[in-house]
Amino acid sequence: MKIFITGIAGFLGSNIADKMIDMGHEVVGIDNFLGGYKDNLPKNITFYEDDLRNLDNLANYMKGCDIVFHTACTAYEGLSVFSPSLVVENTVQISVNAMTASIQAGVKRFVHCSSMARYGTQDVTPFTEDMTPKPQDPYGIAKYAAELLLRNLSEVHGVELVVAVPHNIIGPRQKYDDPFRNVASIMINLMLQNRQPIIYGDGTQTRCFSDINDDIDCLVKLAFTKGINGEVFNIGPDEEEVTINELCNEIANLLRFNVNPVYMPGRPQEVKHATCSADKIRKKLGYETKTSLRDSLQSIIDYVKKRGPREFNYHLPIELKTDQLPATWKDRLF
Repeated sequence: MKIFITGIAGFLGSNIADKMIDMGHEVVGIDNFLGGYKDNLPKNITFYEDDLRNLDNLANYMKGCDIVFHTACTAYEGLSVFSPSLVVENTVQISVNAMTASIQAGVKRFVHCSSMARYGTQDVTPFTEDMTPKPQDPYGIAKYAAELLLRNLSEVHGVELVVAVPHNIIGPRQKYDDPFRNVASIMINLMLQNRQPIIYGDGTQTRCFSDINDDIDCLVKLAFTKGINGEVFNIGPDEEEVTINELCNEIANLLRFNVNPVYMPGRPQEVKHATCSADKIRKKLGYETKTSLRDSLQSIIDYVKKRGPREFNYHLPIELKTDQLPATWKDRLF
């Protein structure tokens, strides 16, 4: 088959591309390098350096493609409170453009990578797919709005849509010099510079972290399994719920680093307890977790050590410089 991947230089997109190539598929992709590294780009692909906002070009790029993996997004949940225009445009508009081009090009299935931010704060955890989404920050609202728009377009125009809901994917190739996202990679980058990690709030927020390989296994099933059109699936591990404090200590133990975190005020609109159940994809599609949190963190450490720790790159504009703006971004503390 011919596979099209948006955000192909990104962490998720590049790993999907490698998997598709290994499976013998032809791969085409697009990226503007806003959130990925150029050396993430796989070999043996057709690549277009372009922006998904340029709708006129997209259908030509997708010509002859059977499946689209839509991974491109400015996936900045915390930053979205302070740069809502940037995040919404590069979440909602690019998703609509990707689906519109897919319809024009005659694509058969569109696999949309949503976000656990769609759930917001619920009465219980872990989050399940039958819960009514209650997104509470601009990023989560944008992801869910995009999802609704894609569902509407797919139903009207006959493109199959499957929605994947990843949660806190981690692993090599993740942008570790990005001060606005990727808590595990940020902590590793800081500790390898012999700097103390920074934790927002009291660190008792709970999360599950998903190894990239477990998510890729899920996405392969969502792309090629028949009879799941229109369905939503949480993807990735759900067995190792941890607090941010515990995550920090685990990284420090692996690095043999004497950790003494710096605590800063919590970020506005952050969900306190956010974990997702993988029961649906486990029962319906045979998902099985293969990588532990510890092994996944070690793989990131090895990756960052190989490339070398880096100074953080404050590469995105902040639109709302209000009193609630975290000092980490205002004063560039990372």
